[in-house]
Amino acid sequence: MLLARTFWLWPALLTLGLGVRGSWRPELWRDELATWSAATRSTGDLLDLLNHVDAVSGMYYLLMHFWVSAFGDSPTVFRLPSALAMAGAAVFVALTGRKQFGTATGLVAGLLFAVLPSVSRFSQEARSYAFAVLAVAAATWLLLRALERPTVLRWLPYAVSVALAGLFHMVALCVLAPHAVLVAMRWWRGRSRGLLIGFPVAVLVALAPVAPLVILGRRQVGRQISWLHSPTLQDVATVWHGLFQSSLVSLCVLAMAALPAAWSAGRRPAFEIGLVAALPLAAVWIVSQGQTAYFIDRYLLFTVPAWAVLAAAGLTALRPRAMVAVGLIAAALLGIQDQQALRNRTSHEWADEKGAAKIVADGYQPGDGMVPVRGEEAYMMLDFALGYYLPDRVQPKDVFAAKTPLQNDDLYAVDCPEPAACAADVQRIWVVTYSTPEDPFKGLSEAEAKVLKSDYKVQQTKHVQGLTVTLLARSGAAH
Repeated sequence: MLLARTFWLWPALLTLGLGVRGSWRPELWRDELATWSAATRSTGDLLDLLNHVDAVSGMYYLLMHFWVSAFGDSPTVFRLPSALAMAGAAVFVALTGRKQFGTATGLVAGLLFAVLPSVSRFSQEARSYAFAVLAVAAATWLLLRALERPTVLRWLPYAVSVALAGLFHMVALCVLAPHAVLVAMRWWRGRSRGLLIGFPVAVLVALAPVAPLVILGRRQVGRQISWLHSPTLQDVATVWHGLFQSSLVSLCVLAMAALPAAWSAGRRPAFEIGLVAALPLAAVWIVSQGQTAYFIDRYLLFTVPAWAVLAAAGLTALRPRAMVAVGLIAAALLGIQDQQALRNRTSHEWADEKGAAKIVADGYQPGDGMVPVRGEEAYMMLDFALGYYLPDRVQPKDVFAAKTPLQNDDLYAVDCPEPAACAADVQRIWVVTYSTPEDPFKGLSEAEAKVLKSDYKVQQTKHVQGLTVTLLARSGAAH
C-alpha cells in the first residue's frame, strides 16, 4: 500500500540521481556561461542586462542569481537546479500516467522518463529547459484534474504552471494548443460551463505576467535566435535524436507509443496524451515558417514527458507482464552509450577552456593582461569561460576591451578602438585563441594583431584541444 502511494517518488529519485551523476565533468558551454555571467551580477546589473538582451531568460537568471549567491557556482552546484527541476517533472509524468492509464503505467512512465538520455543531458545544463519541462508536465496534470472538476481551486494552480512555462521558455506556451483541444473534447461530451469559462479565464490569468516579456522579447529576438532558419520536413525527421539525445532511444520510445495495445487499452486517454506530445511539434514547425524560427530540439524538450507517458501506456498494455520490465531494460540499455557520452568533458563544449585557463593560472603574474579572442567568435564567450575557470587570485586585465560585458550591460564587451593605447601599460599579455600554435593570433582584428606582433615578443605557446595560449612580453621588458 505504501509503495502504491509513493510510486511517484522512485522515478523522481532515479531522475535526480542520474541527473547529478557525472555533472561535474562536462565543461560549461557558451549558453551556460551566459547564465553564469548573468547570475553572478548584482540584481541591479542583472536587470540592466535584461533590458538589453535575454529578457526572455530573466526569470531563470534571477532564480540562478539567488541560487549562486547562496550555494556557489561549482559545476555540480550550478547545474543542480536543473536536476531538481527534472526530478519534479518525473513526479508529474508519473501522476499523469496514473491519471490516464493507472498506477502501473504511471510508475513505468516515470521510470522511462528518468532513463531517457535527454532528461539526464538537460538535468546537467544550467539553462531554463528543465524548468520548462517541469512547468509543462505540471500544467498537463493539473489540467486533467481541472477537467474532472473545473473549480477555481483547480484552475488557479493550472494558471500558475502555464505562467511559469511561459516565463521559463516562451516556446513552451505552445502546449496550450493541445490543452485547448482537450478542453473542447471534454466540453463536447458534457457541455460543462466550468470548462467553457474556466479554461479561457485561466489562460488569460496565466498570460498576464508573460505578455510584457513577450513584447520585450520580440524586440530582442534578432540578437538571440536570428541564426535559426525556417525548418523543412527533413528537420522533422531529424529532431527526434535531439529530443531524446539518442537515435536508438527515440526509435524505441516512438515504437512503444505506437503500439496498438496502448490505444486499445484506452483510446481517449491515449489520444489526449498523444495530442500533448505531437501537436506542439506541429505548431512550432508552422510558426517557424514565418519571420522567426523556433524549431530546435531543446526548445521542444517540454514534449518529452507526454511521449514518456504514451510510450509507457503501450508498454504496460503488453502481455505477458514480464514484457514491461523487458521494455524498460531495453530502453535503458539502448541509451547507455549516449548516457556515458553526455558526461564526457567535451559533451557540452568541444574546446578545452578549462585547460587553457590552467595554463594562464600556472604562469600568471600580477599585472598581466589577457586577450581572449572575440570578433566573429565572440558568441563562443571565451572571456566568460576563462573568467569562470580562472581562480580568484588570477585577475588579468582584458586588454582590448574598452568596456567589459558588465560595464556594457550586455553579454559582449565593447572592443577598444585603439588597441595600441589600450595595451600601453601592459607588460605581459596572455593571448587565447581558437587556433593552432602556427597561427596564435587567428581571429584577432588586424589592428590588434599588429600591436601584439610589433610591440611584444612570444615567450611561450601552448596548445590544448581547440585553443592556443600564447604568452607575450613587451619588447625590451624584463621577463
